Amino acid sequence: MRKADLPGRNVLWRAVGGQRRDVVLGAVLGMGHQTGEALVPLVIGLAIERGVVDGDAQGLLLWLAVLALVYVGLSFSFRFAARAGERASVTAAHHLRTELVERVLAPEGGAADGRLPGELANTATEDAKRVGAVAMALIVGIAGATGLAVGAVVLLRMSLPLGLLVLLGTPLLLWLGHLLSKPLERRSETEQERAARASGVAADLVAGLRVLKGIGAEPAAVARYRRISQDSLTATLRAARAEAWQSGVVTMLTGAFLALVALVGGRLAARGDISLGELVSAVALALFLIGPLSEFSWVNAELAQGRASAARIADVLAAERAVTPNDGVLTRVEGRLRLRGLSYGPLRELELDIAPGETVGVVTTDPADAAALLHLLARHADPDEGAVELDGTELTELGLSELRAALLVAEHDADLFEGSLRDNVTAAAGPDAPVAAAITASGTDEVVRTLPDGADTAVTARGRSLSGGQRQRVALARALAADAPVLVLHEPATAVDAVTEVRMAAGLRELRGGRTTVLVTNSPALLAVTDRVVLLDRGSVAAADVHERLVHRHGAYRTAVLA
Repeated sequence: MRKADLPGRNVLWRAVGGQRRDVVLGAVLGMGHQTGEALVPLVIGLAIERGVVDGDAQGLLLWLAVLALVYVGLSFSFRFAARAGERASVTAAHHLRTELVERVLAPEGGAADGRLPGELANTATEDAKRVGAVAMALIVGIAGATGLAVGAVVLLRMSLPLGLLVLLGTPLLLWLGHLLSKPLERRSETEQERAARASGVAADLVAGLRVLKGIGAEPAAVARYRRISQDSLTATLRAARAEAWQSGVVTMLTGAFLALVALVGGRLAARGDISLGELVSAVALALFLIGPLSEFSWVNAELAQGRASAARIADVLAAERAVTPNDGVLTRVEGRLRLRGLSYGPLRELELDIAPGETVGVVTTDPADAAALLHLLARHADPDEGAVELDGTELTELGLSELRAALLVAEHDADLFEGSLRDNVTAAAGPDAPVAAAITASGTDEVVRTLPDGADTAVTARGRSLSGGQRQRVALARALAADAPVLVLHEPATAVDAVTEVRMAAGLRELRGGRTTVLVTNSPALLAVTDRVVLLDRGSVAAADVHERLVHRHGAYRTAVLA
């Protein structure tokens, strides 16, 4: 048993059990529908027996009326069973999707570690949908078993030999159809793989369209996509041919089986063992029973997919928390930040004391040092040794929401969201936030002037409608508008020109005056406006001074910021 099997089963049954009312309702109505379907051939046989064989017109009308009532009942049952099943499936998937999103976005983190964003999105959409579909599969399975049982009883009461022929021959027919579907499954798998590859390449090309145009690589990109798309088309045509062949053979086998049932039934009717009406009922029931038995194959496939998806969902929900939540609070944030004997990843016994209101630059000779430091300050992880303190309180003692309201870490690869530019800037801003000043200080006012609708211009997902420099300025404006007592910025100006970078540095210094700001960057323009700069080399503080003196006196620093 795999590690996720038991948690996956728990997720599966919890999702379905939460919709027990609709599942029970759908199962009861589905049983009524399948019972009605099984009774239709019997009622038709009785109508033929009374009207054709016995010549009883009144009896014929009576059984036709009964047939009409059966059809009304089974139609009503099918409609509302399907509605209950669909409601259960969609609701179960929605609840799972909500639970997954809450876990992925939980402040303590851990769920996204080692997983690509696309993988998480697929888990929250397709896997949640497949688990929800198990509710419908249960309803269909229970209803199909009822139809099979009713049909078997009716057949065996008519004629034991004919009933055994139908009950044994129908599973054999389905088994042969399953064997014939194997080539189709293999070719369909190849088709899906190549189609997925073509879709992935298309998505990559669209995402990198600006870069492709910049380097003049459009013809090569088009040729690559045309080649992969042709492979996908070839696989699709092969799968279509296999599907047509399989459907034709299964149709032929089904026709042969029904002809055999009709032949045996005809001989029994000729000998007087069964009546004409019973013969018609038996042939119709043989055709009907293929339906419930076929549904069992679909139900098994849905259950298998649901179990696999539930296991993947369980893996995300049970992911170990990156940090342990706490409930400590800060009555007032002065902004003193202290790193005491800090060891984590490449960092080794790091000591750093930042006074309230100080603007400090942090330069690293190794990007891994910067990544580790930001990870700790944002409390995406806790140090192996030592502590990070805010106003004398260790970060591990604070509630995560409390901490992130007091200490904001704006990472270099911050994404923008779909909406207007103004919505992106004010996403984390309070009612009294200096939004206009943040837009000016970050240089976003220049971006606003170039857009057709100014700050109300729509921004596409991840900010792809903006250039790299424009995205960075909007992201910096968002961080500044949050007006956090302590702000940590990581390389906020790598995609802008030198003039804009100098302007951003001056605006940053002016807007953040009197509040603690940490600039983790190797940009000379930004470092020039700091009160002092700390150089991290091999995980420890190698030097600390103002930017100008470090440039002239420290070779490693000069190499890091000027090379």
